[in-house]
Amino acid sequence: MLSGFNSATLTAYSIKGYIMATKAKTKAGRVAERKTSRSQSPDRKKETQAASPSAIDLLEQDHREVEEWFDEYDELKEDDARKAELAQKICLALKVHAQIEEEIFYPQAREATKDNDLIDEAVVEHATVKNLIAEIESMEVGEDLYDAKIRVLGEMVKQHIKEEEEELFPELGPAKIDLEGFGKELAERKEELMAEMQA
Repeated sequence: MLSGFNSATLTAYSIKGYIMATKAKTKAGRVAERKTSRSQSPDRKKETQAASPSAIDLLEQDHREVEEWFDEYDELKEDDARKAELAQKICLALKVHAQIEEEIFYPQAREATKDNDLIDEAVVEHATVKNLIAEIESMEVGEDLYDAKIRVLGEMVKQHIKEEEEELFPELGPAKIDLEGFGKELAERKEELMAEMQA
């Protein structure tokens, strides 16, 4: 082992290096249509879609929310109760967000963009995030490396968000994909998962 570095520091550096090294090349989006089996009247469908955010809007709202929580956590010094509350919110939000992306968003984005490399990397990043969340959830605020794990999680998530918003989301613009239609699907699934995981 290298002198002056503990295993947590090396893990943090290796994870951060991995994320930076896996930045995918943006490919031109291909046209693909999303077929839907929903049977709504045209007026009802327009009304429902107008009330629901698009898939990208919903995911970006989630991104901003969790970024704010990470920033607030970073500013806290001695308030263990608030740290615990924020860590719980962060972990729950990320687990739900990852699941709706993996179940609904990524399959649709993969079909629409044909960008398998970018989606594959996002799925691997999710697995890494989930492992770190499991470690955090098994700990208590104040334990050795707790704050460091939250900080590393924040860095990983912020890098993942940047890649999604700067590379994947723009590829969906030219693709013929019903972002509003499956935004509703994401919102409904998110609501279900939040209820399940909070129970």
